[in-house]
Amino acid sequence: MLNMSTPSELKSPCVTRNGMVKLPPSQPNGLGSASITKGTPAAKNRLCQSSSVPSILPPPPSSLPYHHHHHLDGPGMPHSAASLMTSDLETGKPLVGLKPTLRQLPPLTLPKPMLLERQLVLDEKLLNRLLWYFTTGEKCVLAQVCKTWRKVLYQPKFWEGVTPILHAKELYTLLPNGEKEFVSLQAFALRGFQSFCLVGVSDLDICEFIDNYPLSKKGVRSVSLKRSTITDAGLEVMLEQMQGLMHLELSGCNDFTEAGLWSSLNARLTSLSVSDCINVADDAIAAISQLLPNLSELSLQAYHVTDTAMAYFTAKQGYTTHTLRLHSCWEITNHGVVNMVHSLPNLTALSLSGCSKITDDGVELVAENLRKLRSLDLSWCPRITDMALEYIACDLHKLEELVLDRCVRITDTGLGYLSTMSSLRSLYLRWCCQVQDFGLQHLFGMRSLRLLSLAGCPLLTTTGLSGLIQLQELEELELTNCPGATAELFKYYSQHLPHCMVIE
Repeated sequence: MLNMSTPSELKSPCVTRNGMVKLPPSQPNGLGSASITKGTPAAKNRLCQSSSVPSILPPPPSSLPYHHHHHLDGPGMPHSAASLMTSDLETGKPLVGLKPTLRQLPPLTLPKPMLLERQLVLDEKLLNRLLWYFTTGEKCVLAQVCKTWRKVLYQPKFWEGVTPILHAKELYTLLPNGEKEFVSLQAFALRGFQSFCLVGVSDLDICEFIDNYPLSKKGVRSVSLKRSTITDAGLEVMLEQMQGLMHLELSGCNDFTEAGLWSSLNARLTSLSVSDCINVADDAIAAISQLLPNLSELSLQAYHVTDTAMAYFTAKQGYTTHTLRLHSCWEITNHGVVNMVHSLPNLTALSLSGCSKITDDGVELVAENLRKLRSLDLSWCPRITDMALEYIACDLHKLEELVLDRCVRITDTGLGYLSTMSSLRSLYLRWCCQVQDFGLQHLFGMRSLRLLSLAGCPLLTTTGLSGLIQLQELEELELTNCPGATAELFKYYSQHLPHCMVIE
């Protein structure tokens, strides 16, 4: 009989923050030390949950903790049910010397049920179906069970959408003579990773990565550089050498300049994100607009970008660019919005989060000119009032997601305008301090809502919140830091909103 219990030892050694899973230290097989993170927040959260699919192996011996990176088929493995299944013994071959005290006993023969179990757990066809049900973190553990499991799990299909995170200090091993050697990335290549996040790296580190990762020249599609010291020269070499690169993120990189963007940006890039880079201003937007005609997505957090930059986008980008995120671009005003809506009329997703000079007039320009919008983020725009919500409700009939976090001037009247939007599926009202129970009543008829966040709304009471059970199609409800959210209310939700995930 198969052991269908779920061993606690095989649970993913997750780091719950940011949904990252830490791989074990560098080993001769080339795993390397890294974190792995899934592409979406929901999936990240799932990385830190144990799988609902039971394991068919008994737990590994307690003397072999995961972080030591032993394999169940490796030398020195204690004899156990696991070692019986993964050893090199032939079917029916007697087992001798399980323990020193048993060496004088007659040879043992595998019973038929155990033989069948061993055949099942090493059946690659079965494993190819079974291992789909485990999280990314669990796959990292299960790949250490034996060579057969690793062979199956190292197929690229099991790692699609997963991005390894490599820190600069983890890219080298110290040799006995004191020199440093770049770690082997062969195990990453076997799994076919097409995207990487490199943290704290220098120009030299990037060159070493390109030289040592077999897929770097053609196979890597996405690179994220965080808090790195990359210079103009390093940026130019990376974009010249990595011919398959289409998505680039530069976050907290303060050593490259706008001149570096002019000399390195390549037309094949379709997605670019630049944030917290102190040398980025209007001239950087000019380089982006002129050198990236196929740009479909641009995310920008730059404190020195002005309204002028919003007029740099070309007619070509007016057709190709569908996502624009401007985060904390404090200098952009309604005049910049005028330039933007005329340059990029086909946007489907727009974020003006933290653009604190935008007013209701700017939102009116957006609503009148960007009728294709499906997602709009106006969080941390303190000048937005109920009037802006009226413009949104009147003109943006395709809008599915609206983020109004920290829009402190929004009142119940504004929610009344939003209640007429039949397409709205996600509504974020975090820390909207003037929203009251009366305003919530406007939302009760919005049958299209699937996600509602009321976190930090101080005026909502238990009575008002209890009316949300009328939203039977609701899938997620966030009530953190909401004084009206009591234990009795959550119990009430569990009874009347059984299919909704309530975040306390």
